[in-house]
Amino acid sequence: MTATTHPALRQSKGPAHTRILAYGAARGELAVDNDALVGPIDSSDEWIQQRTGIITRMRAEHDTNAIDLAIAAGAEAIATAGIDPALIDLVIVATISNPSQTPSVAAIVSDRVGANPAAAYDINAACAGYAYAVAQADALIRGGAATYALVIGTEKLSDIVDPTDRSISFLLGDGAGAALIGPSEFPGISTTVWGSDGSKSDTIGMTGTLTQFRDGETEWPTLRQEGQTVFRWAVWEMAKVAKRALEEAGVEASDLAAFIPHQANMRIIDQFAKQLKLPDTVKIARDIETTGNTSAASIPLASHRLLKENPELSGGLALQIGFGAGLVFGAQVVVLP
Repeated sequence: MTATTHPALRQSKGPAHTRILAYGAARGELAVDNDALVGPIDSSDEWIQQRTGIITRMRAEHDTNAIDLAIAAGAEAIATAGIDPALIDLVIVATISNPSQTPSVAAIVSDRVGANPAAAYDINAACAGYAYAVAQADALIRGGAATYALVIGTEKLSDIVDPTDRSISFLLGDGAGAALIGPSEFPGISTTVWGSDGSKSDTIGMTGTLTQFRDGETEWPTLRQEGQTVFRWAVWEMAKVAKRALEEAGVEASDLAAFIPHQANMRIIDQFAKQLKLPDTVKIARDIETTGNTSAASIPLASHRLLKENPELSGGLALQIGFGAGLVFGAQVVVLP
């Protein structure tokens, strides 16, 4: 090896810590109860409530898309944080329902909320997308690549649902949740435990591809899942991930003020609580009851509601975990704004 003769490259270095400064939320305009969905799947309100805990789910109107929802949620997070949007130099949007293959939702949102010319990109990690985006924002700010980051999970899943599909149609809702992340004097986001298992990629996904639809080989692609397989994976494997996230953060379940899991199914949430041995003092997010499963949007939406209804949780620790199609997962402990 020979020594280089060119000048040493400069590398940026950011603050030691980051934290979530504020949340924002936008839900679909329409409250859709179980009775409105049971006909095509030959089911009942009682069956859906017993299986999922969902009473109603919020769905967007025809002319509202995932971009509209993201802009509204992002704007609220910025306003609540009291940060000049011109200071935001990173926008990350987690979504599986961008109405276009390109451009990214993030680039459009960045401009609409006043953060232009922030770096902006979308990620597709399904229901773990928000946890992935929080991990990236934290690392990029601490690495000096950004100062303030707007992280959004947004979905209009009603565009990609088959009302006759008994595996998933009654679960899904529409909405967006946002978090504004910035520098902190104390650690506000722990090390993320994340990963994937692509060998199980066929358990949750689309019924076809866009090229198959173009060529007339399939109907409009919609979401489907192998419900029992996904349930078992979520309950047993994701509880292990949640425990590892607590270990990485250096905290015990008893240190938590809140537990905010992906709002996939109320039975999964209840099983999590049992396996983690959460004390009664820990508030558990149950936004799924009236919002439904909103994939990448579910954790920030649930966080927003939990903090709004329980303001005394501010400054407390929350364990959040997302998991879904891929299969992918991500979990971290955060300090609530």
